[in-house]
Amino acid sequence: MDENKIQEMRSYEQIAEFWDTHSLADYWDQTEPAEFEISPEVRRRYWVAVDPEVLSRIQRIAHTRGLSTESLVNLLLEQRLHELEPA
Repeated sequence: MDENKIQEMRSYEQIAEFWDTHSLADYWDQTEPAEFEISPEVRRRYWVAVDPEVLSRIQRIAHTRGLSTESLVNLLLEQRLHELEPA
């Protein structure tokens, strides 16, 4: 595979794994401007109690990966749900 070509990915896990080991700076010439709107109905916020130590770990990992805490929580939940759901 061409190392300078963005791979086709089909899951958030594949995307996360790819960008954990690659820099966007190496692929900037393959990007293009995008315009989009996010409907308020799409992203709702829910209050969920989280153990303070778990939250601290999530925040630390999110920071080291350059992600928001919310993005990492959603990624982890998506991955775990995928593992738990019947095929």
